Amino acid sequence: MNLRGLHWNAKGRRFFMLHEKFEELYNETNDVVDEIAERILSIGEKPLHTFDDYLQSKTIRVTKNISDGDLAVNSILDNLNELLIQERDILEVASENNDEGTASLMSDLIAGQEKLIWMLTAYLS
Repeated sequence: MNLRGLHWNAKGRRFFMLHEKFEELYNETNDVVDEIAERILSIGEKPLHTFDDYLQSKTIRVTKNISDGDLAVNSILDNLNELLIQERDILEVASENNDEGTASLMSDLIAGQEKLIWMLTAYLS
């Protein structure tokens, strides 16, 4: 929802570029969330699936009413860095438990997010 809010509230000279990029990011994120939920189901667990569940277990800071592009990108970077910590922890546990499917999923997510962090950091430079 942070990404959707940033998409909806973007303003300024870089509006068109950021509006489009934020939409791309929330669409990609939706696909990743689906992939993670399906992985959780495939190993016999149940994914969280209500807003109440999400709010009770969240570690990502909620953003609200950000319209400045640089602040929005910084917010995304903060959240991506938090996700990387969690994904690396999951990768370690999956590797220790010979869970190749989860390890592979986390490895791919980490690589993609590291590249996105590099690109967003370059944008702010």
